[in-house]
Amino acid sequence: MSETPAPVQRLLDAVNAGDTSAFLAAFTDDGYVDDWGRVFTGGDAIKGWSDSELIGKQATLAPTTVTADGDSVTVIATVGGNGFNGPSTFTFGIREDRVSGMTIRE
Repeated sequence: MSETPAPVQRLLDAVNAGDTSAFLAAFTDDGYVDDWGRVFTGGDAIKGWSDSELIGKQATLAPTTVTADGDSVTVIATVGGNGFNGPSTFTFGIREDRVSGMTIRE
């Protein structure tokens, strides 16, 4: 498992702490979440999504595999909480020490 780049680690830590402010701060101003084709761009949209799908469901993310390739990081994590539970793949874009995008697939 590769070392998790700092911007992604900050986002994971924020989710696991249930810290919405830190989660949103991890993204660039034009950052987005792509949750199986549903795209949420910008802080307000990401917060709304997180409130109903992630932090609002007390989600936890336990990485099992991290692969970094330039500005792209893929994390396979076990998701826990009061929503979806099980393995999921997250692909993160990194720009200027922040997350520019988070794409969620199986």
